Amino acid sequence: MMFSISSTTVTSKKSGNNEFLKCVWQEILEGFQEMEFWYVEQGSMSGNSSRPGSFRRIVQPLQRQEEKWWLPVPCVPSGGLSEKLRKHLRHKRDCAKQIQKAAMAINGSVLAEMEIPDTYLASLPKSGKASVGETIYRYINTADKFSPNHLLDHLNISSELEALELADKVEASIYTWRRKACVSQSKSSWELVKDFMSEVDRTDKNQVLAERAEVLLYCLKQRYPELSQTSLDTSKIQYNRDVGQAILESYSRVLEGLAFNTVAWIEDVLFVDKSTKAQDP
Repeated sequence: MMFSISSTTVTSKKSGNNEFLKCVWQEILEGFQEMEFWYVEQGSMSGNSSRPGSFRRIVQPLQRQEEKWWLPVPCVPSGGLSEKLRKHLRHKRDCAKQIQKAAMAINGSVLAEMEIPDTYLASLPKSGKASVGETIYRYINTADKFSPNHLLDHLNISSELEALELADKVEASIYTWRRKACVSQSKSSWELVKDFMSEVDRTDKNQVLAERAEVLLYCLKQRYPELSQTSLDTSKIQYNRDVGQAILESYSRVLEGLAFNTVAWIEDVLFVDKSTKAQDP
Protein backbone atom coordinates (compact mmCIF):
# COMPACT_ATOMS: atom_id res chain seq x y z
CA MET A 1 0.00 0.00 0.00
CA MET A 2 1.29 3.44 -0.93
CA PHE A 3 1.13 6.30 1.54
CA SER A 4 1.42 10.01 0.95
CA ILE A 5 2.40 12.86 3.23
CA SER A 6 0.39 16.03 2.87
CA SER A 7 2.59 18.96 3.84
CA THR A 8 -0.45 21.17 4.23
CA THR A 9 -1.92 18.69 6.68
CA VAL A 10 1.18 18.10 8.78
CA THR A 11 1.88 21.83 9.15
CA SER A 12 -1.74 22.82 9.56
CA LYS A 13 -3.26 24.70 12.43
CA LYS A 14 -4.58 21.41 13.84
CA SER A 15 -1.01 20.22 14.42
CA GLY A 16 -0.23 23.38 16.35
CA ASN A 17 -3.40 22.98 18.38
CA ASN A 18 -2.39 19.44 19.28
CA GLU A 19 0.97 20.67 20.58
CA PHE A 20 -0.77 23.34 22.66
CA LEU A 21 -3.16 20.77 24.13
CA LYS A 22 -0.19 18.55 24.94
CA CYS A 23 1.44 21.36 26.93
CA VAL A 24 -1.78 22.05 28.86
CA TRP A 25 -2.16 18.33 29.49
CA GLN A 26 1.36 18.07 30.92
CA GLU A 27 0.62 21.03 33.20
CA ILE A 28 -2.50 19.26 34.49
CA LEU A 29 -0.57 16.08 35.27
CA GLU A 30 2.22 17.97 37.01
CA GLY A 31 -0.40 19.46 39.33
CA PHE A 32 -1.16 16.06 40.87
CA GLN A 33 1.53 15.81 43.51
CA GLU A 34 1.21 15.04 47.23
CA MET A 35 -2.54 14.60 47.01
CA GLU A 36 -4.75 13.89 50.04
CA PHE A 37 -6.55 10.96 48.41
CA TRP A 38 -5.35 7.43 47.64
CA TYR A 39 -6.70 4.19 46.16
CA VAL A 40 -7.52 0.64 47.32
CA GLU A 41 -8.56 -2.41 45.32
CA GLN A 42 -12.27 -3.06 44.78
CA GLY A 43 -13.81 -4.87 47.73
CA SER A 44 -10.82 -4.23 49.96
CA MET A 45 -11.50 -2.84 53.42
CA SER A 46 -7.85 -2.70 54.45
CA GLY A 47 -7.04 0.66 52.99
CA ASN A 48 -6.07 1.84 56.47
CA SER A 49 -2.89 -0.22 56.21
CA SER A 50 -1.31 2.59 54.23
CA ARG A 51 -3.16 5.46 55.91
CA PRO A 52 -3.74 4.54 59.59
CA GLY A 53 -7.07 5.72 60.95
CA SER A 54 -8.10 7.39 57.73
CA PHE A 55 -10.04 4.74 55.79
CA ARG A 56 -13.81 5.02 55.53
CA ARG A 57 -16.39 2.89 53.79
CA ILE A 58 -17.40 4.67 50.59
CA VAL A 59 -20.67 4.38 48.70
CA GLN A 60 -19.80 4.33 45.00
CA PRO A 61 -22.02 5.79 42.25
CA LEU A 62 -24.06 3.12 40.47
CA GLN A 63 -22.37 3.91 37.15
CA ARG A 64 -18.94 3.20 38.63
CA GLN A 65 -20.12 -0.08 40.15
CA GLU A 66 -21.43 -1.27 36.79
CA GLU A 67 -18.91 0.17 34.35
CA LYS A 68 -15.68 0.56 36.35
CA TRP A 69 -15.73 -2.48 38.60
CA TRP A 70 -12.10 -3.37 37.76
CA LEU A 71 -10.64 -0.01 38.82
CA PRO A 72 -9.29 0.71 42.32
CA VAL A 73 -11.54 2.73 44.61
CA PRO A 74 -10.53 6.28 45.55
CA CYS A 75 -10.41 7.05 49.28
CA VAL A 76 -10.13 10.31 51.20
CA PRO A 77 -9.37 11.24 54.82
CA SER A 78 -12.18 10.81 57.36
CA GLY A 79 -12.87 14.53 57.34
CA GLY A 80 -12.89 14.77 53.56
CA LEU A 81 -10.60 16.81 51.34
CA SER A 82 -9.39 20.26 52.22
CA GLU A 83 -11.20 23.12 50.52
CA LYS A 84 -7.98 24.13 48.77
CA LEU A 85 -7.55 20.70 47.19
CA ARG A 86 -11.24 20.50 46.34
CA LYS A 87 -10.98 23.72 44.34
CA HIS A 88 -7.75 22.50 42.77
CA LEU A 89 -9.41 19.29 41.57
CA ARG A 90 -12.40 21.13 40.14
CA HIS A 91 -10.08 23.43 38.23
CA LYS A 92 -8.10 20.50 36.83
CA ARG A 93 -11.32 18.73 35.90
CA ASP A 94 -12.59 21.78 34.00
CA CYS A 95 -9.25 22.10 32.17
CA ALA A 96 -9.33 18.41 31.23
CA LYS A 97 -12.88 18.83 29.90
CA GLN A 98 -11.73 21.66 27.65
CA ILE A 99 -8.87 19.53 26.35
CA GLN A 100 -11.30 16.70 25.68
CA LYS A 101 -13.65 18.97 23.72
CA ALA A 102 -10.80 20.48 21.71
CA ALA A 103 -9.31 17.06 20.92
CA MET A 104 -12.74 15.79 19.83
CA ALA A 105 -13.15 18.78 17.53
CA ILE A 106 -9.71 18.24 15.96
CA ASN A 107 -10.36 14.53 15.54
CA GLY A 108 -13.76 15.14 13.95
CA SER A 109 -12.30 17.74 11.60
CA VAL A 110 -9.51 15.40 10.46
CA LEU A 111 -11.95 12.54 9.89
CA ALA A 112 -14.20 14.85 7.88
CA GLU A 113 -11.26 15.68 5.60
CA MET A 114 -10.46 12.03 4.92
CA GLU A 115 -11.85 10.62 1.71
CA ILE A 116 -14.69 8.14 1.94
CA PRO A 117 -13.44 4.74 0.74
CA ASP A 118 -15.17 3.28 -2.30
CA THR A 119 -15.64 0.07 -0.30
CA TYR A 120 -17.88 1.94 2.16
CA LEU A 121 -19.90 3.57 -0.61
CA ALA A 122 -20.30 0.20 -2.30
CA SER A 123 -21.66 -1.31 0.92
CA LEU A 124 -24.42 1.28 1.32
CA PRO A 125 -28.01 -0.02 1.23
CA LYS A 126 -30.15 0.66 -1.80
CA SER A 127 -32.39 3.01 0.16
CA GLY A 128 -32.06 5.18 3.25
CA LYS A 129 -35.36 3.82 4.49
CA ALA A 130 -33.96 0.30 4.52
CA SER A 131 -31.04 1.54 6.58
CA VAL A 132 -32.84 3.47 9.35
CA GLY A 133 -36.05 1.45 9.45
CA GLU A 134 -39.72 2.30 9.11
CA THR A 135 -40.15 4.25 12.37
CA ILE A 136 -37.26 6.67 11.90
CA TYR A 137 -37.91 7.07 8.19
CA ARG A 138 -41.57 7.92 8.74
CA TYR A 139 -40.68 10.59 11.29
CA ILE A 140 -37.88 12.12 9.21
CA ASN A 141 -40.02 12.10 6.09
CA THR A 142 -43.32 13.40 7.47
CA ALA A 143 -42.60 15.58 10.50
CA ASP A 144 -43.54 19.20 9.78
CA LYS A 145 -41.31 20.44 12.57
CA PHE A 146 -38.46 17.97 12.71
CA SER A 147 -37.16 17.49 16.27
CA PRO A 148 -34.25 15.03 16.48
CA ASN A 149 -34.24 15.12 20.30
CA HIS A 150 -37.93 14.21 20.38
CA LEU A 151 -37.21 11.31 18.07
CA LEU A 152 -34.30 10.11 20.22
CA ASP A 153 -36.51 10.28 23.32
CA HIS A 154 -39.10 8.16 21.53
CA LEU A 155 -36.50 5.57 20.51
CA ASN A 156 -35.52 5.12 24.18
CA ILE A 157 -31.91 4.02 23.58
CA SER A 158 -30.76 1.92 26.54
CA SER A 159 -27.06 1.30 25.86
CA GLU A 160 -24.02 2.65 24.06
CA LEU A 161 -24.10 -0.37 21.76
CA GLU A 162 -27.63 0.53 20.63
CA ALA A 163 -26.54 4.13 20.14
CA LEU A 164 -23.58 3.06 17.99
CA GLU A 165 -25.74 0.76 15.88
CA LEU A 166 -28.19 3.61 15.32
CA ALA A 167 -25.34 5.98 14.42
CA ASP A 168 -24.09 3.51 11.78
CA LYS A 169 -27.56 3.17 10.28
CA VAL A 170 -28.25 6.92 10.23
CA GLU A 171 -24.83 7.70 8.76
CA ALA A 172 -25.33 5.11 6.03
CA SER A 173 -28.72 6.62 5.19
CA ILE A 174 -27.14 10.08 4.91
CA TYR A 175 -24.76 9.00 2.17
CA THR A 176 -27.40 6.86 0.49
CA TRP A 177 -29.71 9.87 0.17
CA ARG A 178 -26.85 12.13 -0.84
CA ARG A 179 -25.81 9.73 -3.56
CA LYS A 180 -29.37 9.59 -4.88
CA ALA A 181 -29.55 13.38 -4.88
CA CYS A 182 -26.39 13.46 -6.98
CA VAL A 183 -27.24 10.55 -9.26
CA SER A 184 -27.72 12.78 -12.29
CA GLN A 185 -24.13 14.06 -12.09
CA SER A 186 -21.41 12.30 -14.10
CA LYS A 187 -18.77 12.08 -11.38
CA SER A 188 -17.14 9.43 -9.25
CA SER A 189 -18.87 8.32 -6.06
CA TRP A 190 -16.51 10.30 -3.82
CA GLU A 191 -16.76 13.48 -5.88
CA LEU A 192 -20.53 13.24 -5.80
CA VAL A 193 -20.61 13.06 -2.04
CA LYS A 194 -17.97 15.75 -1.54
CA ASP A 195 -19.54 18.28 -3.92
CA PHE A 196 -23.21 17.70 -3.27
CA MET A 197 -23.65 20.83 -1.12
CA SER A 198 -22.94 23.19 -4.00
CA GLU A 199 -24.61 21.26 -6.81
CA VAL A 200 -27.82 19.73 -5.48
CA ASP A 201 -31.20 21.37 -5.45
CA ARG A 202 -31.94 22.26 -1.84
CA THR A 203 -35.61 21.30 -2.30
CA ASP A 204 -34.75 17.78 -3.48
CA LYS A 205 -36.47 15.22 -1.23
CA ASN A 206 -33.36 13.09 -0.86
CA GLN A 207 -31.37 16.15 0.09
CA VAL A 208 -33.91 17.11 2.77
CA LEU A 209 -33.86 13.57 4.17
CA ALA A 210 -30.05 13.57 4.23
CA GLU A 211 -29.94 16.89 6.07
CA ARG A 212 -32.44 15.73 8.68
CA ALA A 213 -30.55 12.49 9.16
CA GLU A 214 -27.34 14.48 9.58
CA VAL A 215 -28.95 16.59 12.32
CA LEU A 216 -30.20 13.40 13.99
CA LEU A 217 -26.69 11.93 13.93
CA TYR A 218 -25.24 15.12 15.40
CA CYS A 219 -27.76 15.10 18.29
CA LEU A 220 -27.10 11.41 18.90
CA LYS A 221 -23.37 12.06 19.22
CA GLN A 222 -24.09 14.96 21.56
CA ARG A 223 -26.02 12.63 23.84
CA TYR A 224 -23.26 10.02 23.71
CA PRO A 225 -20.04 12.06 23.50
CA GLU A 226 -17.89 8.99 24.19
CA LEU A 227 -19.51 6.93 21.45
CA SER A 228 -17.10 4.59 19.68
CA GLN A 229 -16.12 5.33 16.11
CA THR A 230 -18.74 4.59 13.50
CA SER A 231 -18.21 2.16 10.65
CA LEU A 232 -17.53 5.07 8.32
CA ASP A 233 -14.84 6.55 10.58
CA THR A 234 -13.23 3.14 11.02
CA SER A 235 -13.27 2.62 7.27
CA LYS A 236 -11.71 6.03 6.66
CA ILE A 237 -8.89 5.30 9.10
CA GLN A 238 -8.30 1.84 7.62
CA TYR A 239 -8.02 3.00 4.02
CA ASN A 240 -6.48 6.42 4.61
CA ARG A 241 -3.14 6.92 2.82
CA ASP A 242 -2.28 10.38 4.06
CA VAL A 243 0.31 10.00 6.83
CA GLY A 244 -0.26 13.54 8.07
CA GLN A 245 -3.97 12.90 8.59
CA ALA A 246 -3.22 9.55 10.21
CA ILE A 247 -0.88 11.17 12.75
CA LEU A 248 -3.31 13.95 13.65
CA GLU A 249 -6.26 11.58 13.91
CA SER A 250 -4.52 9.07 16.18
CA TYR A 251 -2.83 11.74 18.31
CA SER A 252 -6.05 13.66 18.94
CA ARG A 253 -7.94 10.44 19.64
CA VAL A 254 -5.42 9.35 22.28
CA LEU A 255 -5.42 12.81 23.86
CA GLU A 256 -9.22 12.80 23.93
CA GLY A 257 -9.24 9.44 25.72
CA LEU A 258 -6.68 10.55 28.31
CA ALA A 259 -8.61 13.74 29.02
CA PHE A 260 -11.87 11.80 29.40
CA ASN A 261 -10.26 9.37 31.85
CA THR A 262 -8.78 12.23 33.85
CA VAL A 263 -12.19 13.89 34.14
CA ALA A 264 -13.73 10.57 35.24
CA TRP A 265 -11.00 9.96 37.84
CA ILE A 266 -11.36 13.42 39.32
CA GLU A 267 -15.14 13.14 39.44
CA ASP A 268 -14.76 9.80 41.25
CA VAL A 269 -12.62 11.46 43.90
CA LEU A 270 -15.02 14.39 44.26
CA PHE A 271 -17.95 11.99 44.59
CA VAL A 272 -16.13 10.08 47.33
CA ASP A 273 -15.32 13.36 49.08
CA LYS A 274 -18.97 14.41 48.94
CA SER A 275 -20.10 11.01 50.23
CA THR A 276 -17.62 11.16 53.09
CA LYS A 277 -18.84 14.58 54.19
CA ALA A 278 -22.44 13.34 54.07
CA GLN A 279 -21.55 10.44 56.39
CA ASP A 280 -20.12 12.73 59.04
CA PRO A 281 -22.42 13.11 62.05
